Amino acid sequence: MTRTGKTISWTAAVLVILLVGIVILVATFDWNRLKPTINQKVSAELNRPFAIRGDLGVDWSRQKEEGGWRAWVPWPHLHAEDIVLGNPPDMPGDKPMVHLQRVDASLSPLALLNKEVLIPRIGLKQPDASLLRLADGKNNWTFNLANSDSHDSSQPASAWSFKVNDIVFDRGQIDFKDATLKADFRALIDPLGKPLPFAEVTGKSSGQENQDAAKSATPDYVFGWKVEGKYKGESLVGSGKIGGMLAMQDPDVRFPLQADVRSGNTRVVVAGTLTDPMNLGALDLRLKFSGQTLSDLYGLTGVLLPQTPPYETDGHLTAQLHNPAGAKFQYQDFNGEIGDSDIHGSLTYLASQPRPQLSGDITSNQLRFADLAPLIGADSNSDKAKRGETSRQPDDKVLPVEKFDTKSWRVMDADVKFSAKKIEHGTSLPLNNLNTHLKLNNGDLLLDPLRFGVAGGDLNATVRLEGDKSPMQGRADIHARRLQLKELVPNLASMKKSLGQLNGDAKLTGTGNSVAALLGSSNGELKLLINKGVISRSLMEIAGLNVGNYVVAQLFGDDEVAINCAAADINIQSGLAKPDLLVFDTENAVINVSGTSNFASERLDLSIDPESKGVRILTLRSPLYVRGTFKHPDAGVKPGPLIVRGAAAVALGAVLTPAAALLALISPSDNESNQCGPILQKMKAKK
Repeated sequence: MTRTGKTISWTAAVLVILLVGIVILVATFDWNRLKPTINQKVSAELNRPFAIRGDLGVDWSRQKEEGGWRAWVPWPHLHAEDIVLGNPPDMPGDKPMVHLQRVDASLSPLALLNKEVLIPRIGLKQPDASLLRLADGKNNWTFNLANSDSHDSSQPASAWSFKVNDIVFDRGQIDFKDATLKADFRALIDPLGKPLPFAEVTGKSSGQENQDAAKSATPDYVFGWKVEGKYKGESLVGSGKIGGMLAMQDPDVRFPLQADVRSGNTRVVVAGTLTDPMNLGALDLRLKFSGQTLSDLYGLTGVLLPQTPPYETDGHLTAQLHNPAGAKFQYQDFNGEIGDSDIHGSLTYLASQPRPQLSGDITSNQLRFADLAPLIGADSNSDKAKRGETSRQPDDKVLPVEKFDTKSWRVMDADVKFSAKKIEHGTSLPLNNLNTHLKLNNGDLLLDPLRFGVAGGDLNATVRLEGDKSPMQGRADIHARRLQLKELVPNLASMKKSLGQLNGDAKLTGTGNSVAALLGSSNGELKLLINKGVISRSLMEIAGLNVGNYVVAQLFGDDEVAINCAAADINIQSGLAKPDLLVFDTENAVINVSGTSNFASERLDLSIDPESKGVRILTLRSPLYVRGTFKHPDAGVKPGPLIVRGAAAVALGAVLTPAAALLALISPSDNESNQCGPILQKMKAKK
């Protein structure tokens, strides 16, 4: 052998011996000697305690599934036991943020040749996390790395890459306490045993999969979870399924999510996908929710909704969580029920500044009018008790005293259109339909228009409630046109052939945070005309006016009496309603009503003065009175002498100004058939 050959042989032998020595050293090295150094370095970098308290070791084995010559290359398999990651120094509590009984990971040595750290699989045994956020917003899941401030962004990015193919664990537990959300719950996460296809849970592939074939199909569900505790101070319990941990890392993969959660009286059921879950990119979910009242959703979602009867709804929720103007949620093509009323439509919620915005269109094919009562506090005490509310309507009050929560009106703006094709209210108030456009701007609530179809006619109103003022200021402008009397009281046989109508206008302003307070302080006017009607005890019974039964009986006995015209021009000042004109022109008498109605105290003080026509004699020719409260009125005969014919209080034709104002309520097309027309013209001509 030549000298050169000997040199090469010795060099090769030395390298082999050195390589074998390194392999032996690595294979037999006690890796636990490195734990103090690793613990100290990681703790310093994370600015919080870190410790591997159990065994740390590396095993070497070949990966037969690699195939070919690669299968002969041994892979290092790292394991570490009893790993603890603590909380930041300024966070209270003895429980660490994370505890792992064991971590197993394999490293591909050949990938290092391409400057890639490839870990095909990480296995976690019984991971236990405790997430904590304090009232000041500090939390234990935000890391303040020691070298983060000194990082030079001008330096080129590293040529090395890091990749994990899969993360698995057997059973995980997450404890979550958040003082800002009043949350304290525990979630348990378990593998399903075998993956569950996305379509088997949702019933069909997601819309996104059909629209974008270039993207991969939605991954399978891998884990099941359960949660129990409290959220927003309410009890919380739920369960569901999620995808694998690896799917959470790919921003282009739609992460599958399914949940059925109850919080207090509210139940939420979702099934769909979350895009880029690590950064909360977008949502595409089938959403069902139900509960005792929609107002409960504010604490859960931040969306301000009114008090309602029990509800349920089902629709399609999509969200763009990184929209430049703020996170945008769209609840589309939903169907549901509120009380006994159906609802359908689409809503958009934009988390914009300075206030979020809610917009959309809602329709109802059949609306039960009683389901709207909670909006103004006019629902019954029993209905409030069913929703767990402690407020009550006083037994001696008629006007709703429930206060509007105007402070909550300032947390969100709204622009929502609502229509009801048919309204169910029985025969006492034959409403046909409803259309309104609600606008809420920084506590200022506007309903324009607020339009009802009533008894073959229309009731049009504009209502403004300035909740940004304290106390609230309210304004209402109301117009009733062509309300058919035979449809207003369809249960009265004598009215079925009536061609009469009701027309009226009202303008009111008031101050206060309830319907009772607004009317009790109101200023304005009310004008009303009724022609070709009928008055009788039967009508009073249908209207539920027991005192009216007495008054009609005293005036007319049990007979039905035709009304040629009823006219009212009422002035309202500081809640005190006083008629400038309130008369009934009947076939045998003129009935004049004077006095006051006090909306603040809900008390009546009215005088009813009859004046006979021609030779017809009324059952009673003395004046009547109606006193007492709205809830418990009392009627009787005024003491004193009988009325001398011609000496009654104001009769039709004695007042000029109200008559002229009321003529505006008669449209030209109705003038010939409206008996109030010629009567008011005569009144206007008299002096």
